[in-house]
Amino acid sequence: MNNFVFFPATKYVFGRGVENKVAEQLEAFDMKKPLIVYGKGSVVRSGLLDRVKKSLEEAGIPFAELGGVQPNPVDSKVYEGIEIAKKEGIDSVLAVGGGSSIDTAKAIAAAIPYDGDFWDFYCGKAKVAKALPVGVVLTIPAAGSEGSGNTVITKLDGLHKLGMGSDVLRPKFALMNPELTFTLPPYQTAAGITDMMAHIMERYFSNTPNVEITDRVAEGVLKAIITEAPKVIANPDDYDARANIMWSGTLAHNGVCSGGREEDWATHGLEHELSAVYDVTHGAGLAVMFPAWMTYAMEKNPGKLSQFARRVFDVDEPDDSKAAALGINALKKFLTSIGMPVSMKELGIETPDVKLLAEKVTENKGEVFGNYIKIDKNVAEEIYKIAAL
Repeated sequence: MNNFVFFPATKYVFGRGVENKVAEQLEAFDMKKPLIVYGKGSVVRSGLLDRVKKSLEEAGIPFAELGGVQPNPVDSKVYEGIEIAKKEGIDSVLAVGGGSSIDTAKAIAAAIPYDGDFWDFYCGKAKVAKALPVGVVLTIPAAGSEGSGNTVITKLDGLHKLGMGSDVLRPKFALMNPELTFTLPPYQTAAGITDMMAHIMERYFSNTPNVEITDRVAEGVLKAIITEAPKVIANPDDYDARANIMWSGTLAHNGVCSGGREEDWATHGLEHELSAVYDVTHGAGLAVMFPAWMTYAMEKNPGKLSQFARRVFDVDEPDDSKAAALGINALKKFLTSIGMPVSMKELGIETPDVKLLAEKVTENKGEVFGNYIKIDKNVAEEIYKIAAL
């Protein structure tokens, strides 16, 4: 096990009706004039946004608004938010929605105290030293951004989809009511489930030895997700299943599964190019790219893949390579059962430009990236070809 620092800075307020405590939480963290950041859909249609604004008005808390954040959030919306924040003199950011709204909120929060272009943080020119405080009312369990310091934004010029992270960007609080997820469409629910599983697997597939505790934590959360996922697909109003899925999404990405181990994140890099170029749903892209990455990786390094197969999917096979292959098939079968694609064709990409994707991923991630196995442009192209089958 490696040395590590675990900094769980977020206060989680979980359960029915907790979204009504937003003013109370803002006051507790001295957030006096937030910028409310939200998307285009259910947050508005469901009346949640109006309830949040009403609670702030009743508490005498002034606010500004930035609406219209899209899935796979883009830099133009961040720049718009920065302009509003500076004009209105905001001192904090409140995201109401899922990962796209939260990631946009974090980008704005990092940008306000910084003299340069916020994109400097994403392309590696600068590191976030301070940021405005961020709060969250979560509506989509998927990205885990409500409990992490990470954020991913796409720069429209060149379609560069990059992430960055800092503990100062961890939200101060996250209000999490599973009832707010009841109206999520099955596809979006399944994509979110895939995203949280991928967050765990990026940590799980590690060459760090003697990490039994985080191996077992990761395996336990994965098995719980696999148990609960069919329940929420079959019955969207199942509160307990929704609650288990929502909390799984947070545990997948807040560091609980990470301590003491080298992480990978190669598959996220591969998928980021897929969603940047073809504008696919991130979770659906991961459902395609993770089995493809695993198929290539098992020929080079089957050890952790065979352990995953045996412990998560109960594969009974003594040979590591055969066990790994059976585990990949079991994962694909599960993803298919909840309505996810497992190939680019199923994503609607009939003739993917694998060379372009490989060029872009090595441009953004480096000539060689990944930890469980090393990936260069040629390997990336092979993995994209597997995904295209």
